[in-house]
Amino acid sequence: MRIPIEDPATGEIFAQCHSASSEDVGEAIELAQRVFQSGTWSKASRHTRADVLEAAATLLTSELPKLIPLEVRQTGRAVREMQAQVPSLVRWFKYYAALLRTEERAVLPAQGKLHNWVDRVPLGVVAQITPFNHPLLIAVKKLAPALAAGNCVIAKPSELTPLTTLALGKLLKQAGLPDGVFNVLPGYGASTGKALVQHTLIRKVDVTGGTAAGRAIGSITGGNLARYTAELGGKAPLVVFAAADLDVAVNGVVFGSFMASGQTCIASTRIIVENSVLDTVLEKLKAKTESIARRMGSPSNPDSMMGPLVSAKQLQSVTALVDEAVGSRNAAALTGGKRMAGQSQLDGVDFAKGYFFEPTVLVSSSQGGDNQSILRTRIWREEAFGPVIAVVGFDTEAQAIALANDSEFGLGALVWTRDLAQGFRVSEQIDAGIVWVNTHHRNDPSSPWGGATAASGVGSENGVDALRAYTGVKSTVVNYAAAEEALAAEDWFGERREGAVRYG
Repeated sequence: MRIPIEDPATGEIFAQCHSASSEDVGEAIELAQRVFQSGTWSKASRHTRADVLEAAATLLTSELPKLIPLEVRQTGRAVREMQAQVPSLVRWFKYYAALLRTEERAVLPAQGKLHNWVDRVPLGVVAQITPFNHPLLIAVKKLAPALAAGNCVIAKPSELTPLTTLALGKLLKQAGLPDGVFNVLPGYGASTGKALVQHTLIRKVDVTGGTAAGRAIGSITGGNLARYTAELGGKAPLVVFAAADLDVAVNGVVFGSFMASGQTCIASTRIIVENSVLDTVLEKLKAKTESIARRMGSPSNPDSMMGPLVSAKQLQSVTALVDEAVGSRNAAALTGGKRMAGQSQLDGVDFAKGYFFEPTVLVSSSQGGDNQSILRTRIWREEAFGPVIAVVGFDTEAQAIALANDSEFGLGALVWTRDLAQGFRVSEQIDAGIVWVNTHHRNDPSSPWGGATAASGVGSENGVDALRAYTGVKSTVVNYAAAEEALAAEDWFGERREGAVRYG
């Protein structure tokens, strides 16, 4: 079976790749298991593994001129975004290589003449399921710690965007990774993905995706007693206080909301603004959003500000949520609100051929004087995964915190204020795994990335914890007492026992 790969900006099918069958999945896992047991990677020295990760970072840098255009074409992301994002991925390979070279082994304070040390050992064959929105970024975030730990990896990229993950496989082989350690299986979730996570040889599943899919995968993984990490849905609140620099805050809103056309799990989609500055913020936000729309065009154009949604299905989903909110008369579009048509003012691209949606700002309709009617819409509650934000006002800090926490999701959150005491207070009370104050989407290999609620996932990525999550603990205890001392202390069944015999 072949998977068609579509250019979201034109609707053109520009590539195809093989969809892995359940038989393909089984063969790949069994091969990976044999490679793992052989020890060519799992028992390789830390420095050997670090050398390969560093070589991968070097090769990734050299391949950027090929990888960036491919990432742009399969995702529809603006090239200016990918030129900033993709080069940063070398940091993950370098970070985990550095951890391998510097991480120390624990020696525990055992009683008596015992030496007890702890090793971190690889789990075995692990599965990684990645989404369409950041194909290379999310693949590398998961892959670097898994390989550093010594595991063999089976990756299933989104069927919409598999090409750069396939290219990553070739790059890692060139870097010196042994055959069978990293395997890429493109395919659909209901077939390839299900066969992968169901296999009993899979010792850990690491997924980034929607909450419903994450729950389904988690139930299968739990049945196999395998480990599980999931980065799932988000509906990030962004709180703007009157104490903020409003120009800086509005820049933060549009960056957080419209990067990747809003197709990110930490997109700031619920904008919560102090009422005393709400009108000013909306005025600035409207001008900024309309400026983005005027400068949209081909994703390959360096001057284009924002690209299309990834597919017709995603466009339909976003359109339905916006139409329902506006049609209910609980929300009104301050700007945007519909699919784009006609030709780009920037470069003449025909928007109708692709899946372009206007950057959209929704506000309460103010019917009957209710300035919070937007809170009754699905767009306030549900993850749209598109360039749509909902704006609501507040009067007190307590109200702002309550509105920020008015969600089942708890992945990211943002606070804008020049009053740093206020920033500390509010950030401590927001239920989110990541809180940014006066910035957004800072993503460093050392900084944990994960949700605070079940709907936003289990566990976290990045940092030392991610490396440890791909390992098991092995405790070794060595008795170095002389034979006479050992007999006196540990001869449980001797006929002549003098003194206490040690236990534990």
